Amino acid sequence: MTESEHPLGGLAEKGKLMGLDLGTKTIGVAISDALRMTASPVETIKRIKFTQDAERLAKLIADNNVTGIVVGLPLNMDGTEGPRAQSVRAFVRNLRQKIDVPMVFWDERFSTMAVTRTMIEADLSRARRAEVVDKLAASYILQGALDRLRRG
Repeated sequence: MTESEHPLGGLAEKGKLMGLDLGTKTIGVAISDALRMTASPVETIKRIKFTQDAERLAKLIADNNVTGIVVGLPLNMDGTEGPRAQSVRAFVRNLRQKIDVPMVFWDERFSTMAVTRTMIEADLSRARRAEVVDKLAASYILQGALDRLRRG
């Protein structure tokens, strides 16, 4: 994923951003503060059907005045795209038809691994880690994008 292919510049210049970690069974959601300094985990949506998932995301966007979405793109370790990345792209294509805010992709190769390592170091139980890993991964993805935006 190159900068020119998925520029963060496609996002509105101001306002809260939402980060998404799209899994096959869940969607991790994080939202930034209005100044775009910090990403906070919000919730993990249990995936049902696309329309219901999109409606929940639309409600979160409206309730939090979100101006853009950063979607984690699960690339292979060599940077290529496999079936999971294609699935995320298809979800975003469909979501763009229902939600009118800019959406960009962000390389998420290490997000779940980094978050899981942090939770293990914090001695969270396996059950607790399973409950929070997706929204924490979304927060990690969004924070990476926020940090990149601040660097310019």
